[in-house]
Amino acid sequence: MFMNFRRIRRCQCVQLVMTGFVLSVLMVCWVQLDHHVENRYLVNSYDFINKSFGISQQESESLSNFLYLINHHDKCNSNEVLLLLFVKSSPENLERRQAIRATWGNENYIQRELGANVRVLFALGVYSNPQQRGSVQRGLLREDQVYGDLVQQDFVDTFHNLTIKLLLQFRWRHTYCSKARFLMSADDDIFVHMPNLVHYLQGLIQQGARDLWVGHVHRGAPPIRQKDSKYHVPYEMYQWPSYPDYTAGAGYVVSRDVAAKIYQATLFLNASLYIDDVFMGICANAMGVSPQEHVYFSGEGKAPYHPCIYDKMITSHGHVADVRRLWKAAMDPQIHDISSGQGLQLVSSSK
Repeated sequence: MFMNFRRIRRCQCVQLVMTGFVLSVLMVCWVQLDHHVENRYLVNSYDFINKSFGISQQESESLSNFLYLINHHDKCNSNEVLLLLFVKSSPENLERRQAIRATWGNENYIQRELGANVRVLFALGVYSNPQQRGSVQRGLLREDQVYGDLVQQDFVDTFHNLTIKLLLQFRWRHTYCSKARFLMSADDDIFVHMPNLVHYLQGLIQQGARDLWVGHVHRGAPPIRQKDSKYHVPYEMYQWPSYPDYTAGAGYVVSRDVAAKIYQATLFLNASLYIDDVFMGICANAMGVSPQEHVYFSGEGKAPYHPCIYDKMITSHGHVADVRRLWKAAMDPQIHDISSGQGLQLVSSSK
């Protein structure tokens, strides 16, 4: 009887210790979660980031005062522009630009088949390799003589200069295409379902949409501190535990009024932060603009290859060699029937 009592006491002690351990772990996790939520709330609600990034207009211009090597200032001089679409491309990515011109970025197709005035431009810097820069630049000049859709400034085209490329887009739009209803920024490895995008934007105009910034939203994302990461941001550059909310830079759309606000923000915020989509979030935060999630903007992800997806998708990221094939599949006239179930009914009835 005495031995059984000791065993019971021992089991109770073990249970008590385990219960205490579990509760301690839960309390630590809760504190961390609560701290994360608090930090995210502060980052997205207060203006101390704006004050930290604030600089004079003269300093701002020194960060982005690059000469145009290739420009088309009359690109938007024609009829009212529904969408100004800037594709961020690198000088060496000719094949990607060719694929876009032949598919979703073909202005003639968009005007003829969709009845929309869309202007597509490729934003570029200069080739990063000094030894090959001259020959690559001559190739870009020949390319632009044929297509007339390159906008290039005299900065080195590298990952760490992507924020300069963002400034190029918003400042070019302010100077040469301020009446465009919408501005879209996209990577050159993205697929855009242009009919779906045009239909979506036309619907927004009917609704009188304002304060629009739409894409795949990152909320409360923390800076990456690992030095071996491509996205490493040192504490000295950004000392807070999370970024303001922002959309994935692979593809997002802003309305005309938001584009004007972002341009104004670039005039007094330090653009040395080289994560361009995060800097976009800082600019928007300074102007009181919040991003809106749209399920059919895939962000950094690639949409599944499936007919039911094609009928709704707007963007899909990570397409280099398959843009032409995907465009052909997505534009198949039978896609709408399949996605609505009619195609499946036809298949069933034929069996």
